[in-house]
Amino acid sequence: MENSKLIYKRVADEILKADKILFITGAGISADSGMPTYRGIGGLYNNDQTEEGISIEDAISGNMLKRRPDITWKYLWQLGKACADAEPNHAHKIITEIQKLKPDTWVLTQNVDNLHRMAGNTNLIEIHGNAFELYCTKCYAEFDSENITSNYRNGNVKLPPKCGECGGIVRPKVVLFGEMLPEKAINKYYDILRSMPDLVISIGTSSLFPYIQEPVMIAVQQGAATVEINPGETSISQIVKYKVTAGAAEAMTNIRQEINSFGTER
Repeated sequence: MENSKLIYKRVADEILKADKILFITGAGISADSGMPTYRGIGGLYNNDQTEEGISIEDAISGNMLKRRPDITWKYLWQLGKACADAEPNHAHKIITEIQKLKPDTWVLTQNVDNLHRMAGNTNLIEIHGNAFELYCTKCYAEFDSENITSNYRNGNVKLPPKCGECGGIVRPKVVLFGEMLPEKAINKYYDILRSMPDLVISIGTSSLFPYIQEPVMIAVQQGAATVEINPGETSISQIVKYKVTAGAAEAMTNIRQEINSFGTER
């Protein structure tokens, strides 16, 4: 589909018309914050196997954390280093602006990098958790992520991190491979589906997970407006009403300009 001023104008018009909006975000929205995507161009894990001869999915799985927490934390640490000093970009911040304009705007994110919170996004469903919330797997004491990320900065890395009270393994509150999605987030997700938004905007996600595809599919079936912002083709590219072939920050900046111009015109 043509990617031009006209498509940005149309998406901006859909935002202004909508009463309820759902943003669905993946790794692509954080790429402009310097975060590598999980796989694909610039991805951290493009190889089939890790140094241990296993897939990255096995390395950062719930089972591996129980059996060999050192291996799981080795790769969690790589991810953590990538996002410890990252800052929200224009795409995150413009979502906050839209939420102020349209208070019934929700964000469903696969990302665990905390950038949505840092940008001030509210009505936030972190379906895979948040890497900056940590706890002991034995006594369940909570930990300040800064105590761990500061070790990465000064080179004093001891993995896996352990609880000073009971010696248990500390882990982030994220969904590892093979683990269940958090109940609270799932319940909120289904609340959203029960009262479908007027507009669903997917940004920077490959839409491989069924629960990421589903809101878009339902919106299409119900005749709601749908938008995909992604430089590549995905499983939903052919069914959305508007396909914006651009990066997240570029696209959202252009959309905001068109929203502002509508305000001027009116």
